[in-house]
Amino acid sequence: MRARWGAVLFGIGVFAVVIAAGCAFYVAPAVARLPYDLKLCEPDQTKDCLLPSVAEAQGAKFLQTKGEPNPVVAVRTGTLRSTTEIAPQPDLTNTEMEGDLEGEAVVWNGYGTVTWVETGEMVSKYKASLAIDRDTAAAVDWKDQFLQADGPEAPSEVTFAGQLYKFPFGTEKKDYQYFDRDLRKALPIQYQGTEKIDGLETYRFQQTIADTALDFPAERLQGLLNTFAPDADSGQVTYGNVRTIWVEPVSGTFIKVQEQQKKTLVPDSGAPTQLLDGNFIYTDETVAHNVQSAGDTKSQVLMISRNLPIGLAVAGAILMILGLVLVTTGRRNAARHRAEEIADSEAGVKA
Repeated sequence: MRARWGAVLFGIGVFAVVIAAGCAFYVAPAVARLPYDLKLCEPDQTKDCLLPSVAEAQGAKFLQTKGEPNPVVAVRTGTLRSTTEIAPQPDLTNTEMEGDLEGEAVVWNGYGTVTWVETGEMVSKYKASLAIDRDTAAAVDWKDQFLQADGPEAPSEVTFAGQLYKFPFGTEKKDYQYFDRDLRKALPIQYQGTEKIDGLETYRFQQTIADTALDFPAERLQGLLNTFAPDADSGQVTYGNVRTIWVEPVSGTFIKVQEQQKKTLVPDSGAPTQLLDGNFIYTDETVAHNVQSAGDTKSQVLMISRNLPIGLAVAGAILMILGLVLVTTGRRNAARHRAEEIADSEAGVKA
């Protein structure tokens, strides 16, 4: 009986080890990928869905253009609110991700608006459509990607690359490439260390962009020069930014983002004009939601990829050892009993 129970326990142990291996090598990698079924949050919903990210810049200087057909252009001062929304496009993912992208990338639309808080007026907006690698969370080349910014003009061609809205599951302590929308290219963003935000450990990354001339449309540039530097013959608009992102490394979720943005009109004669000077930083509500969401995702990923496989493997090993012990002792006892029966039988014959 003992040997039989030992065989049962050994079998259960083997099964537990197999399940542990399956979790580690098959289930965990599937969990640590961008899913197809991410959804926007419904009213009063905050978990397992996408909420807009909101950043504010107090006391910012910014350019406002309003009115048609003769727009009024002026530099204002006030609080700016930047709202970024992500909308997964499952239909496009199913129909447009072909060849090497099939099953490996998802299509996301990104929407951004900047409003003047004190008046509620729109200052700028953009829309983007791009393909995101499910493993690296970086943009990949896709024929229908586009970026539409600052006006009703038709979407312009762009080649997205690097990280935009997320870092990869299992973010490492290393430098990455991060896409800058104003420069329309990816630049290095450097790992700077760890930092806890509301008790959650994050990796801090920073990207410093020195003042760089933007590829500004000639008509818009001339309009700015006419307003702020009428004596100038030419000029340029420069852009600089210090972008800091705090990332929860297991999930790759942005917890907090800060951008110190500057745009300056530099004419060939006359004084420069600050067109934008704002320190945008995630609101407390956005940070709190990100901490909760990333914490939940982190727990799920760690349970599937580490805790469950280790627990099952340890339990399986213990059951296998216990089963072997029971089988071995059971067989020994059975052999001893058999030997004793033979001995007693032989003694009875001799008697």
